[in-house]
Amino acid sequence: MHGVLVLDKPPGMSSAAAVEHVKRALGAARAGHGGTLDPLATGVLPVCIDAGTKLAPYLLADDKAYEAEGLFGIETDTLDRGGRVLRESAVEVTEAALRAAIAQRIGEQEQVPPMFSAIKQGGVRLYDLARAGEEVERAPRKIRIDTLELVMFEPPRFRIAIACSKGTYVRTIVADLGTDLGCGAHLTQLRRTRSGRFTLAQAVAFDRLGDPDLRELIIPLAEVTALPSITVPEPMRKHALSGVQFAVEAWGELPEKAERFQLVDERGRLIAIVHFEAGKTIYDRVFPEVAGT
Repeated sequence: MHGVLVLDKPPGMSSAAAVEHVKRALGAARAGHGGTLDPLATGVLPVCIDAGTKLAPYLLADDKAYEAEGLFGIETDTLDRGGRVLRESAVEVTEAALRAAIAQRIGEQEQVPPMFSAIKQGGVRLYDLARAGEEVERAPRKIRIDTLELVMFEPPRFRIAIACSKGTYVRTIVADLGTDLGCGAHLTQLRRTRSGRFTLAQAVAFDRLGDPDLRELIIPLAEVTALPSITVPEPMRKHALSGVQFAVEAWGELPEKAERFQLVDERGRLIAIVHFEAGKTIYDRVFPEVAGT
């Protein structure tokens, strides 16, 4: 039972708690998630099961997509509805002005992480400092917003759809739009609609975790990442599982240029995640639990 179960995380639950529910429902030995969601948020949460936990770092690096609802006129310390109100302002925002502000937020840019975030600074989580009443300077991080569209505008409420790089704080984007338009704003709802190659269409509702066919919904490891695949001939399979550093030429013509590849056996089972250095195969992750028989 190795793979990923895509959960539609309910509101009011941490990602860690959601993972524990999935772990217990499946009787898994190990479980982890491929990209945290705040308790306020709902939607796509990839839960890595058993050997699937080795793929979590690759899922964390995936691009994401969201639908977010914001409220103009109220700013909070957490940038979302769960925070303490800092100030209230009159709202005189037009749809044209909002669309213009949205257009300015698309593309590569730097974003300062919010104080209420899990990022560590000096070994301490920022949200712990924030709860203690401290605010520290945070280094901006590079992010990328591929698309940002206005879905609904019913002042003072608005909804946006966003596709972005990993590490993007959507509540910061909502708050920044409020700043751009001179009235402030905070996030009221957030739903992740895509994480890497996983979408809401694949997501399992939380109340289905007790279903007897739940294991059948686990996505096999070879279908989890978007890495190009190299099929390993049967005579080479055990050697690959042992980490033999085959020359690049041993794999024939590579499927496409990429930094990393996945090795799969002739039955389509994942053997390893690899990259190449100095003409040799370097193993990042090996999966004997899956393809070792």
